[in-house]
Amino acid sequence: QVQLVESGGGLVQAGGSLRLSCAASGNIFRINTMGWYRRAPGKQRELVATITRDGFKNYADSVKGRFTISRDNMKDTVYLQMNSLNPEDTAVYYCNVDYRSQNYWGRGTQVTVSS
Repeated sequence: QVQLVESGGGLVQAGGSLRLSCAASGNIFRINTMGWYRRAPGKQRELVATITRDGFKNYADSVKGRFTISRDNMKDTVYLQMNSLNPEDTAVYYCNVDYRSQNYWGRGTQVTVSS
C-alpha cells in the first residue's frame, strides 16, 4: 500500500509561482512513474506532467515551458514547480504514482490563481 501526501497549494495572483510536493510512504521499493493531474471546476481530470524513475518527463501542452516536474528517488517525492500561473490553472492538483502496476492517488491540493 502506498500513501501519498501533497502539499504546497494555495492562492496566488496571475503571473505568480507555486511549488507542489508529494511524498510517498509505505512498504515501497522503486516507484515507477510519478506525476501530477488536475481537475478544474466543471471539467474532467487531466494530465499535467509525469516523470519516470529514469527522469523522462512528459507535459501537457498547456503547461509546457511554465511547469517543471522533478523527483527525488531517495525521498520518494515528486515536485511540480509552477511558474507564470494564470487563472486557467485553477484546479485541484492530484499526485499519482504507478507502483507495481497499480495507480495510487493523493487527496489533492487546491491551487487558485486570481486575475
